[in-house]
Amino acid sequence: MNPAQNEILLGLLKQAAAAHGVHEQEDLGGVYDEAWPEWYAEHMTRALADQGLRIVPVDTRAGG
Repeated sequence: MNPAQNEILLGLLKQAAAAHGVHEQEDLGGVYDEAWPEWYAEHMTRALADQGLRIVPVDTRAGG
């Protein structure tokens, strides 16, 4: 991963953490969210799309 990719993911994780705290307080009434990984994945996928980015598989076949 290059430094720019690292910065994008770091920024998204920080934004997701803050947004998830609000979600737990406001939507779940302060209850711990057992499904937090799913929530983070959806939130980060949406945030990447909002920035015009997406996660795609890398073709690891020879010559691919």
